[in-house]
Amino acid sequence: MSKKNPNHYVVIMAGGVGSRFWPMSRTSHPKQFIDILGTGKSLLQQTYERSKEVCPVKNIFIVTNTDYKSLVMEQLEGIKPSQILLEPGRRNTAPCIAYAAFRIKAINPEASMVVAPSDHLILKDSEYVNLINKALAEVEKSDSLITLGISPTRPDTGYGYIQFEEAAGDGGVHKVKSFTEKPDLAMAKQLVKSGEFLWNAGIFIWSVKGIMAAFERHMSEMFQLFEEGAAEFNTPNERKFIETAYMQCKSVSIDYGVMEKAKNVFTLAADIGWSDLGTWGSLYSYSEKDEEGHVIQGKNVLTYDSKNCIVNVPKNKLVVIQGMKDMIVVESDDILLICKQSDEQQIKRIVNDVKATKGEKFV
Repeated sequence: MSKKNPNHYVVIMAGGVGSRFWPMSRTSHPKQFIDILGTGKSLLQQTYERSKEVCPVKNIFIVTNTDYKSLVMEQLEGIKPSQILLEPGRRNTAPCIAYAAFRIKAINPEASMVVAPSDHLILKDSEYVNLINKALAEVEKSDSLITLGISPTRPDTGYGYIQFEEAAGDGGVHKVKSFTEKPDLAMAKQLVKSGEFLWNAGIFIWSVKGIMAAFERHMSEMFQLFEEGAAEFNTPNERKFIETAYMQCKSVSIDYGVMEKAKNVFTLAADIGWSDLGTWGSLYSYSEKDEEGHVIQGKNVLTYDSKNCIVNVPKNKLVVIQGMKDMIVVESDDILLICKQSDEQQIKRIVNDVKATKGEKFV
């Protein structure tokens, strides 16, 4: 194993609730902590294993909600409590990244960092590590903000899109022209057809100095808020400061707050077998199917006159499905969900309705 660069850090964002994977993903035990693909490892564990190929274990930080500290400790061997940055509330990705950047700066002002979601699928680990190392080499010599881009395989309305300049600069990076938030289907078709757009994977690489400068320039209010407590980071006072500071932070994504405004944003096209596994449908795409096209997790499932269903049920429960096509059937604890795959985008709305009418215990 090659020696890892002590100036390289990885920040894993693990605070989300994954509501589109309800009812398997629940607020108390969300998607990133689940072995959703039946590999023997949760998505967080897989992300952690990849990260260990990029930097020393002591340079990996997990940013998560206070409620999930014990889950992180349980799942990640070798992670110390000091490497878990606890968010007192959910404020989207900008405050989460600012928190991690300030902590890392307090330890090593010369650091470069990778920011990765905890719940994405990456099938080509070695290609991913090579690209990350290439991007880290790039940001060490410039203030570039780099995001990984994925060549689109279909006009998907669930992803953001990155428009890039054709000419590649040093290290194969392309200057970013624009970002497009999740488009409607007609627009998505145009973007894919143009050949000028990549999917935004939400994986970022930059130096601590580079991202600090970007926060100061484009999100000055948030920057000042964290800057006031700069002396508290990596000390026993950090927790108290963060609890106060977070409550004053607006809920803003790093894409909206920084990436869409900054002029020094670049993308690196990545063929890494990526999916954000944002929906049951994306899980279906990446899973092994039986002769009828079903993806089944559960030992006692019988199907008749049915095709292309996702079935995820407790392993010992006998489940019989008859006359179903392209359906999602999921049982988790005290909840059973049956819905069409084509309507899966409604699951988020269903969760909100359940919360409003049946209470928090079901979400």
